[in-house]
Amino acid sequence: MALNFISIFRRHGRQYVKDLRKAVIPEGFRGRPVISMEITPAEEKVAEMLCPTGAITSGPFRLDLGKCEFCMECCFATAGKIRFTNDHRLAANLREGLLIRKGEDKTIRINPELVGKEIRSFFGHALRLRQVSAGGDNSAELELNACGNVNFDMGRYGIEFVASPRHADGLVITGPISGNMAEALQICYDAVPTPKIVILAGTAAISGGIFENSPDLIRSFIGTVKPDLYVPGNPPHPLTFINGVLDLTGRK
Repeated sequence: MALNFISIFRRHGRQYVKDLRKAVIPEGFRGRPVISMEITPAEEKVAEMLCPTGAITSGPFRLDLGKCEFCMECCFATAGKIRFTNDHRLAANLREGLLIRKGEDKTIRINPELVGKEIRSFFGHALRLRQVSAGGDNSAELELNACGNVNFDMGRYGIEFVASPRHADGLVITGPISGNMAEALQICYDAVPTPKIVILAGTAAISGGIFENSPDLIRSFIGTVKPDLYVPGNPPHPLTFINGVLDLTGRK
């Protein structure tokens, strides 16, 4: 039995990610998209029509990561002129920072000038977060749970999820915010001590995703509370979330 375990460990290699800031996800991961300048107007129109969430729009042609489901239908329809790289650094603190324009090929970054001073002074060394699943499908929730496992271990940076909003420094919201979770979300937010941060994790939380126009959603919370961090993905990768939080709080 012991020999079997040793054999498995050798095949798997080192599962612990030593440096989360320098980690590279293998090719095939659906990360930051790039739109080629060679894409034709006809291909742009097809891609726009195929997009199930309206993430692709024209005039000018661009792709909104806050709405993108990463289904890759646009990639298939344009013969790779829209392609998804393995760049997992997708988090932004400005909604417009999630817009991918034609011909651009640069990593998405946090704008430090828009980060509140209290965020880095209060949460630069430790951060406790309360996660709220506001009608989520459990995919984003599973990835957030993975942030604390042996592979990623975000606790090494002093970032942890807690059970009570009264013990938290902010909220991480997943899901499109269904009607039956709208009031509960507001109550949870009000229970978090000030100063506090709000993080939207996943396409559904950022824009509503495929449920954006559903009458069963009540997203007024997003209109009254300005999110401090947008973490796109369907679901977002643990490295995307962890690096986004580290960038927001100013951790090296």
